[in-house]
Amino acid sequence: MDLFLKGKVAIVTGSGLGIGRVSVLTLAAEGANVVVNDINQSVAEKTAEEARALGVKALAIKAGVDNQDEVNDLYKKVIEEFGRVDILINNAGRGVHWEAGKTPRPFYETEKEDWDYTVNLCLYGVFNCTRAVLPGMIKNQYGKIVNMISDAGRTGEAFMAAYSAAKGGIVAFQKALAREVGKFNINVNAVSAGATDTERILASREKLKNKMGDEDFKKRMEAMLKVYPIRRLGEPIDLARMCVFLSSDVSRHITGQTISVSGGFSMV
Repeated sequence: MDLFLKGKVAIVTGSGLGIGRVSVLTLAAEGANVVVNDINQSVAEKTAEEARALGVKALAIKAGVDNQDEVNDLYKKVIEEFGRVDILINNAGRGVHWEAGKTPRPFYETEKEDWDYTVNLCLYGVFNCTRAVLPGMIKNQYGKIVNMISDAGRTGEAFMAAYSAAKGGIVAFQKALAREVGKFNINVNAVSAGATDTERILASREKLKNKMGDEDFKKRMEAMLKVYPIRRLGEPIDLARMCVFLSSDVSRHITGQTISVSGGFSMV
């Protein structure tokens, strides 16, 4: 199916690795020009090179989505290069500040700095990037905004209260925004992920396996898979395909919706 994305301009945040990277490459395979954003310039450039190999233009830009000034600079560079933004995929986000040595834990053991990290990145990051692109989309009377959330934001997840709240906030935000901007031919939707085998998750799982031992790890994984009716965890391409579908005019009559791509983990 032709998704009519050839020549479109798409920004994908947090796209050096994982779901974002695969979303970039899936967009590029459909002929869209892409902007790879990440806080790590080297991985962003590597993904951009992969996209260019598919025959499209690709720009790699380092910026933290939780910093409005950096987001505004990113948008300025994109306009200078491409003249417009047709698609924004708000993919950047993380539940725990792993680099600071944080791990998921009960809410009563967390502090405001933990909440600030999660809310600033996951929720304010969406606010910052969406605010940057909206005036241009309204002027052009065209736009697709896709937010990557988590089923934690739909059903809640133990030991991830702030993350669940931030992702749930995105769901409410996009419903309100979809009502505001639909008249400008702008669609706003979300893709909701379950457990997905990104590079970071696979690396964490390998560490856990080494710590637990093969037999205990196998039992843990079997128990985990029982809550997924399809009996497998997600792969980045599963999420990327839905993001790209919602970025296209094939989905032009869908707005304000959250679609779970989680193997049936959440059916709300």
